[in-house]
Amino acid sequence: MSWNPAIEPQCPDNAGSRDAIETLIVPRARDIGGFEVRRALPSAGRRMVGPFVFFDQMGPAEFITGQGIDVRPHPHIGLATVTYLYDGEFQHRDSLGTNQMIYPGEVNWMIAGNGVTHSERTSEQTRTGASRLFGIQTWVALPEHAEETDAGFEHHKSEVLPFLQGEGKEIRLIIGQAWGERAPTKTFSEMFYADAVLEAGAMLPMPDDHEDRGLYVTNGSISVSGDTFEKGQMMVFRPGDAITVKAGPEGARLMVLGGETLNGPRYIWWNFVASSREKIEAAKDAWAAGDWEHGRFQLPPDDRDEFIPLPD
Repeated sequence: MSWNPAIEPQCPDNAGSRDAIETLIVPRARDIGGFEVRRALPSAGRRMVGPFVFFDQMGPAEFITGQGIDVRPHPHIGLATVTYLYDGEFQHRDSLGTNQMIYPGEVNWMIAGNGVTHSERTSEQTRTGASRLFGIQTWVALPEHAEETDAGFEHHKSEVLPFLQGEGKEIRLIIGQAWGERAPTKTFSEMFYADAVLEAGAMLPMPDDHEDRGLYVTNGSISVSGDTFEKGQMMVFRPGDAITVKAGPEGARLMVLGGETLNGPRYIWWNFVASSREKIEAAKDAWAAGDWEHGRFQLPPDDRDEFIPLPD
């Protein structure tokens, strides 16, 4: 669909000021066996943006024939995970029986709720040649009323996601509601998450109907009121300010995110997110027990030969 023209005239050349940026996050790169990860959330300066409690850039990485990623089965509670790829593919399998390939522009949305187990691997077919991988993984903390919900899984292909274009920008809405559109993904609180590609000089107004708003520069650069921000940086904006960002001379690719803040803090331990420490401890005990037949956690039906043990 074309860009909503109603918001174009409200794109000022110089919206806000440097003071409109509440937090600037520069994540450190970590090499995990030849695969680079940059973690923007949680950070010392900001634990969450709306309900988004975890944000990782994966890659870009290149693998030779026979190589790839192998994230063994591991558990989650109290959150929903979203995987979004720019390049490459991998295979998602979970304890619900899901066996799903994910490709660029598609969305994998797994609701952990009371408990789910999943693995992420480069498929055997992909390993028959050289391959690449580049994308973003995020966790969305569930509101307290949904923490104990049943686990679930959704996969949406790129063509069913709202797509806005015009004025030098292309935006795919992955989750939630923004710019007058709503993605099909089921959510438990108000939020938005979008992939925005901007040509040089193109301007993007941030949604103004969400409490928390932030963005991550994946490629290129942007400017806010004359200040330039390069790729690999996340910024969180002050609530209520009218914000428009402008792409630099090489254009920019952004992940734009935010939404309603939760009613209290969230505790994070390993892969568990919860509103109380007691829920974290209960999940730790259940995973350590290893009762895959009758316990709280099961292993994916077609990926049961190994798993990640509970950390010491």
